[in-house]
Amino acid sequence: MDFVAQYLGMPPIAVYEAATFYGMYNLQPVGRNKITICTNLPCALSGAADAAEHLKKRLGIGFNETTPDGGFTLKEGECLGACGDAPVCLHNDKKMLSFMTPDKLDTLIEELRK
Repeated sequence: MDFVAQYLGMPPIAVYEAATFYGMYNLQPVGRNKITICTNLPCALSGAADAAEHLKKRLGIGFNETTPDGGFTLKEGECLGACGDAPVCLHNDKKMLSFMTPDKLDTLIEELRK
């Protein structure tokens, strides 16, 4: 980030501000499967808090942590813009996953482990 700031001729803090504001920028290495779960109020009221706890327990990690095998990183996300599909997850910043019940999360984890 310091290189980018120097290259763009801007203060390093400006680059750090942008990098820490947007959830798709990773400040440290992440696992092969980055799962971001929305915990904003609409999702939370539709089961996201329970889904997040299920993921933590199932993967054995907390938010901003990676499994020891490097397979999964769990992130807490702000609004993913799909409140009607809550609870929602984002896989590797590309694929939106809707109505993520504990059973669907278990299926997802098993599929991603293959």
